[in-house]
Amino acid sequence: MAKQKKGEKAAGGGLREQLRVPVGPVDLTTYDTRATPGFSGSKDDGKVALDDLGAEISDWQERLFAEGRKDGNRSVLVVLQGMDTSGKGGVIRHGAGLMDPQGLKITSFKAPTPAEKRRGFLWRIRQAVPGPGMIGIFDRSHYEDVLIARVRELVTPNVWNRRYDQINDFEAELAANGVTIIKCYLHITYEQQKSRLESRLDDPTKYWKYNPADVDERKLWPDYMEAYHAAIERCNTPHAPWYVIPSDRKWYRNWAVTTLLLETLKELNPQWPPADFDVEKEKQRLAAT
Repeated sequence: MAKQKKGEKAAGGGLREQLRVPVGPVDLTTYDTRATPGFSGSKDDGKVALDDLGAEISDWQERLFAEGRKDGNRSVLVVLQGMDTSGKGGVIRHGAGLMDPQGLKITSFKAPTPAEKRRGFLWRIRQAVPGPGMIGIFDRSHYEDVLIARVRELVTPNVWNRRYDQINDFEAELAANGVTIIKCYLHITYEQQKSRLESRLDDPTKYWKYNPADVDERKLWPDYMEAYHAAIERCNTPHAPWYVIPSDRKWYRNWAVTTLLLETLKELNPQWPPADFDVEKEKQRLAAT
């Protein structure tokens, strides 16, 4: 058997196949947060591999964008979830940074306003769904309404229990209307989170990233893990599957999410729209000017 080259994608199918969560009970403790499925090589190799994806993913993004401008109805939605410091912003900065901003719609969800609460938990999510030809990225999402809402007891158990089915129905509706959903759980350990929070306190250039409330949420880690187990298990459907992204290694996390997106775009296979005008006639008209 030929030896795998450094940084080469490992055998065993596409990365989506390797990172997809199987249907059934979920136990995140069985997932290695430092693993690098689908990739062999060093941190430097990983950074180079991510950069190497730039031209290809940009081309496919432009194809999708062009399709959407010419009556296409397809779009892609990347949902990023994870505990504080898991790297949602890093994925956006390094992965989405490879693409054309005009074809991206990035939404960061904070605590809902009183007005948003009155409209139902999915109302503000619907407003952020990417339109035709667009790639949308959610930094947190509708899943906060079965995560923090559950852990912090912001609503009663009857309410958050109903939301799993409401989320499944919502995602099925999106899929039926041309939205391909990629849901990524950025998986880090309790120890890794502490290390990243400590690094923010040790570096004045990172003070702005530190939020004292993160320590309060950290105390509830077991409750959040229980909530994540339930959310991933109960909302892991064929049209909107979950992927667990090992995220202790930041470089791998960035490469993996970007690769999932690239594989999805290639499967969608958007085509350049044909001209809706007489090309030869326009060449002649232009030459005459």
